[in-house]
Amino acid sequence: MHMLLLSSCLFAGGIAHAANDLPGGGIDPQALSRHVRILASDAFEGRAPASAGEQRTVDYLIAEFRKAGLQPGGSEGGWVQPVPLVRAQVQGPVRASLRLRGKRRALVNGEDVTLQSLRPQARVKLENAPLVFVGYGIDAPERGWNDYKDLDLHGKIAVVLINDADFEADRPGAFEGKAVTYYGRWTYKYEEAARRGAAGVLIVHETAPAAYPWATVRASGTSPLFDIERSPEQALAQHVPVRGWMQRALADDIFRSAGFDFETEKRKAMRPGFQPLALGDAALSADFALKRDPVVTRNVVAKLPGARHADEAVIFSAHWDAFGIGQPDAHGDRIRHGAIDNATGVASVLELGRVFAAGPQPQRTLYFVALTVEEKGLLGASYYAAHPLAPLDKTAAVLNIEMFSPDGPTRDIASWGKGRVSLEGDLERVAKARGRRYSPDPNLEAGFFYRADHFAFARLGVPAITIGPGLDRLEGGVETGRALRDAYFASCYHQACDGWRPDWDASGHAADTLLVYDLGLELANSRRWPQWDEGSEFRAIREHSEAARR
Repeated sequence: MHMLLLSSCLFAGGIAHAANDLPGGGIDPQALSRHVRILASDAFEGRAPASAGEQRTVDYLIAEFRKAGLQPGGSEGGWVQPVPLVRAQVQGPVRASLRLRGKRRALVNGEDVTLQSLRPQARVKLENAPLVFVGYGIDAPERGWNDYKDLDLHGKIAVVLINDADFEADRPGAFEGKAVTYYGRWTYKYEEAARRGAAGVLIVHETAPAAYPWATVRASGTSPLFDIERSPEQALAQHVPVRGWMQRALADDIFRSAGFDFETEKRKAMRPGFQPLALGDAALSADFALKRDPVVTRNVVAKLPGARHADEAVIFSAHWDAFGIGQPDAHGDRIRHGAIDNATGVASVLELGRVFAAGPQPQRTLYFVALTVEEKGLLGASYYAAHPLAPLDKTAAVLNIEMFSPDGPTRDIASWGKGRVSLEGDLERVAKARGRRYSPDPNLEAGFFYRADHFAFARLGVPAITIGPGLDRLEGGVETGRALRDAYFASCYHQACDGWRPDWDASGHAADTLLVYDLGLELANSRRWPQWDEGSEFRAIREHSEAARR
């Protein structure tokens, strides 16, 4: 066991100290693989929040944290932090159609469109709501950008493009090139349209700017939605009556029917002078029932109390949830197992907890947190950040883990997005000490910085990153690593085939987890406080909290 890990850490040169000198024998690749196998098994039913799969997941995590010798870190001295939510799911068939040039065209939910709603109502019923193209659906005054102009969206369906206006532009513009901003995220587009009173939003799906295929949209778009608890008035203001996506081919037909070319109008939307465009007589009708019920899901929290600075915290986190049971795939499998996304991250948090608990007491208190409902909008992390178990102004850093690789060791490690935070340089330094290197996110246009749980902490000023695998594989280099990653996102991301396999090679997973341990160990025993770089949108928030702390 130790030789397997040691070889994975020695592959590119010297290391700071041998893996089997670490407490508890170091990071165990067999344990990582075992955790993933169990969590992604059929018995856990895809780990959907508020399901039997959640209960099995929570029980397993508590048992493993307890076995490691950690203490409960949740609410009221327990192992969990309850997260109260509302679950909304479509009940029965979705009847939807488009009027195009006076004719009615039926739409198949999950194939032509995905339609959902988080509005507090028992039924969604729209009749001939006009479609209006609003470009990227962005209002960013600080960037001199407003796609809506003076448009009144009440009673209308906003048709919007995914990502932001620089993604396919010839040169960087208001949105800093291909690295997507928060304005490019689907969550923002729904929020902004709701603020403007739209009857609905249809996002045009294209694989490259979305960074995932239609199969991913279908899997998530036909699953239950979750929202934080709100008053009826707040929920009505926050959510449009209908939200969803449409296939690019359908968008082509709609634009053509109105006398426009989709590509031409998309190019116009890449400029700040864009004007909203009524799409002829195109109008959406939709009718479906909704079931809304309050649910309580749970973050699972363990801690290792600090010695000298127990009031200060370092958080290791990963989300435990996946997409549960859905429509059968081509092989008849209905369980979205969530092995890579994100049983791998949870396995790392479990192993980190075990190894730290086996070692000397840290100076700062360490929290090991398995977060819920990441896949539906970072809700578990957002709830923790709003109701922290350790004060945020005394939380030195959040090291979040996502989607470590089952494909063996790489020469590098990466983090998601460009966070402009000192933790990125710290990760580069500990990687170098192990004979490895740090690779900045090679896919900034996918907007991963805004798609992982660390963002819920970052937006409140806490230095935070999500750490993920590199691409430069020992066997095959970057070309092979990129091909494996692209194949995963094209075929298995959020789908049933994201499962554990007997040929899983956890040596790279272990080597990456070891680097998280190295960085965490420094943070656990340091008087240093990580910082946001100059120009970060989160720097001022942190500086304000630090001034209050002093």
